[in-house]
Amino acid sequence: MRIVVAKPGLDGHDRGAKVIARALRDGGHEVIYTGLRRTPQEIVRIVTDEDAAAVGLSTLSGAHNVLIPKVCDGLREAGLGDVVVFAGGIIPEQDRSPLYEKGVRAIFGPGSTTKSILEFLEMVSSRKKAAESVGVGEQIGWRWNE
Repeated sequence: MRIVVAKPGLDGHDRGAKVIARALRDGGHEVIYTGLRRTPQEIVRIVTDEDAAAVGLSTLSGAHNVLIPKVCDGLREAGLGDVVVFAGGIIPEQDRSPLYEKGVRAIFGPGSTTKSILEFLEMVSSRKKAAESVGVGEQIGWRWNE
């Protein structure tokens, strides 16, 4: 799967994003890491340019309630509503439901394993293949660990 890993906003801490990008590559995925301090519009453009199937957003700054929905909205506006959005970082439990409602499919907080992220992406890939085989679009509204 082709995956963009991005750091939205002014957060300058990217060690976790780099670890995830490496784990995804080691897991057989093609990964494009955007680097630090990307705007939601830049992230949508990169996802478009790279024809990515998924985007992982890493946030530690506390701006997740603003930035992640802007990425989700931007993807839909660009006709990319089928791109799977997942997030990681410091996202309190009480902030997660609104992000799921905006289209985030999974949130991986502190202590999440790279194995669980790879399992999530395997499930995403299987769902996409199944939808393609019967000629329907991917179902919206599902999320990991329901």
